[in-house]
Amino acid sequence: MNLSIAIRNRRSIRRYKQKPVDDKLLLELIDVARLAPSGGNMQQLRYVVVRTPEVVQKLFAHTGWGGHVRPKRSPEWGKSAPLAFIAVIASADNVSTHKIVYADAGAAIQNMLLKAVELGLGTCWIGNFKEENVSPILGLTPEMKTMYLVAVGYPDETPVQEDIDTGTPTKYFLDDKDVIHVPKFKVDAITIWK
Repeated sequence: MNLSIAIRNRRSIRRYKQKPVDDKLLLELIDVARLAPSGGNMQQLRYVVVRTPEVVQKLFAHTGWGGHVRPKRSPEWGKSAPLAFIAVIASADNVSTHKIVYADAGAAIQNMLLKAVELGLGTCWIGNFKEENVSPILGLTPEMKTMYLVAVGYPDETPVQEDIDTGTPTKYFLDDKDVIHVPKFKVDAITIWK
């Protein structure tokens, strides 16, 4: 798949088909994450792949979804929830003292999100969880911190992206056909030339 197409087609997915994701595909997502830029090439990130149904369900119970379209678009366990998560992990010391680890995480996650589009998967980058609830489920030691979760599965919705001008509301919304619309500023609206 062409990179530009993957970028344009990538949307946060909040409804998933109840079809397990093959371990090979999950490893492909980790593989592209590890190739992302890393400040000073310190490679501070680690990943926990969660695909055992019992553990996925426990993790899912601690995630928050789609504030602008909640509760209508909140996934339901056993009906529309993701069947896998990838947790992005770093040492607690690095998270608290090295801001570069957040940039590293962003680059790694973006690689995963784009690769998922190519693989026919849907994802949602999640920061809405309480780390103190999630890290024990993942079996992390106190020295490690869960930075973000990436929900992974087969999409069961097709959100629509809309180009907007600045000054237009940016909240994503559901239309009367239950389709999520995601406003994004037009390139001309956010670019300054000198």
